[in-house]
Amino acid sequence: MQDRTSYPPASTAEEDGEQEPEFKPLTREQAQQWRSTQPVLSPWRLVAVQCLMALGLTVVAALITRSVSVSVSVLYGACAVALPSALMAWGLTSSALARALSGVAQAALAGFFFWEGVKILLAMAMLVAARWVVPDLSWPGLLTGLVLVLKVYWLGFWIQSRGPRANC
Repeated sequence: MQDRTSYPPASTAEEDGEQEPEFKPLTREQAQQWRSTQPVLSPWRLVAVQCLMALGLTVVAALITRSVSVSVSVLYGACAVALPSALMAWGLTSSALARALSGVAQAALAGFFFWEGVKILLAMAMLVAARWVVPDLSWPGLLTGLVLVLKVYWLGFWIQSRGPRANC
């Protein structure tokens, strides 16, 4: 007969010499103190940085290529990211739906998914409409603006991770 034990054999915490840390929920005061040490993250800050990046990329594209069509394409690609992000930020922070769902975690998560879907659909619609909206469209310029403004998310995460860590 064949032995049906797992390989490698499963070990328990006692065999490894490890002990599970005991979970202790925070009191209301401890939770408030912890929240006060955490940075406040605003989606509007991300939208503002995306808009600044869009304007900067447009100026750089104009200086490098000296082509209006390339500059407008870069700006349109950047706007295909920044405008849907602004709509999502509004939906999550300022809309009547956000205010109504603010106290219920599951409903807030559903609201997040709803606005993320709206953001994706708007970005796709803008990209499809680009060939009719932008005269003499430069696809490399559009994609450059799109990708570099999308990278603002990673830049934000990087900057956030470099800050002081109060909960270490």
